[in-house]
Amino acid sequence: MLAAALCMSTALLAASGVAAQTYLLTDYPEFTAQVGDTKTLPLTLHNDAKQPVRLSLDVQGLPVGWKASLLGGGQPVRAALAPPETSVPLQLRLEIPADASAPQEHALTLMGRGDGESIVLPLRVMLAENVPPSLGLETRLPALRGAPGASFDFQFTARNDSGKDMLIQLDGQGPESFELTFSESYGSQQITSVPIKAGESKDLKLSVRTPQQAKADTYPVRLRVAGDNVQATADVQVELVGQPRLRLVGRDGRMSGEAQVGRTESLPILLRNEGSAPAANIQLSGSGPSGWDVSFEPKEVAALAPGEEVQVQARIQPSERSLVGDYMVTLLATGQGDSASGDFRITVKSSNLWGIWGVVVIAIAVLILVGAVARFGRR
Repeated sequence: MLAAALCMSTALLAASGVAAQTYLLTDYPEFTAQVGDTKTLPLTLHNDAKQPVRLSLDVQGLPVGWKASLLGGGQPVRAALAPPETSVPLQLRLEIPADASAPQEHALTLMGRGDGESIVLPLRVMLAENVPPSLGLETRLPALRGAPGASFDFQFTARNDSGKDMLIQLDGQGPESFELTFSESYGSQQITSVPIKAGESKDLKLSVRTPQQAKADTYPVRLRVAGDNVQATADVQVELVGQPRLRLVGRDGRMSGEAQVGRTESLPILLRNEGSAPAANIQLSGSGPSGWDVSFEPKEVAALAPGEEVQVQARIQPSERSLVGDYMVTLLATGQGDSASGDFRITVKSSNLWGIWGVVVIAIAVLILVGAVARFGRR
């Protein structure tokens, strides 16, 4: 049909003595429309000549009750001016009445006239019954795996397979503690609905945020798109794998202790695994101010099951040059898959030996004083 239109245009131009250098083109010279529908057909006015061409445009052969509008730049137009060797985009909008009979085929002709030049573009419209609304849903990766607390992004495509534009509502169902949000495929703005034109599709994204306390398991999540009393669903899965989560705390929850200069104090520490997988080969270490000695007994815990705790001893010896006061000591547990640290406040006190010597010195001074008073008092 396109070839026939070009041949007819060439013949008319040749008859008028003008070279066939201007064309009306469309990618869809034969198309289907529905009763009561408004159809928009893209057109192109192409000018190969060295001078501009102005054409008045008209649609002939319209059935009774049909309306046709020619659009340029989104506005109704009656003529178009094509600059030299340039194409001008146009649109033909057909409004088909609801009482039109179907199925039936109609032949239309788009005419362009100007400066003794005539161009025709024949079109054929097959009128069909209204296509019932239909939606499609397709996911790219139906299953994702990760650790608890992570966010999983499912890319999917929603299709509008019906004959008219629709506003699609987005919804998802998952475990109670999971957070589900929708956005465009490469956007971050959360959305709950999206418009999709007839016959088109849109790439979207479902983000599933899992809680940190979730157990290792496979969790189903259902996607749903709905509009005009139709819907489409798709099932995806979030597979959470176990992960250890270590924690160091003092006994009875205390994060403090006492030590004396020159002595090694043993501080009881609880090592817990609050994760969902066993922790293995846990190395224990610590650090303190310069000159301090911090170690553990034992130095390694071979394995710690989820929810299990074990008590270890942190051995802390302040430096000989440490003054009385509070100091911070950092204790560290490093295992396969996780690590934990804790800051403990250590209060350094003076040695009891110095206190004893002080008492002895005071006692000696008192005895000397009493003896002196007794001796010189009699004189």
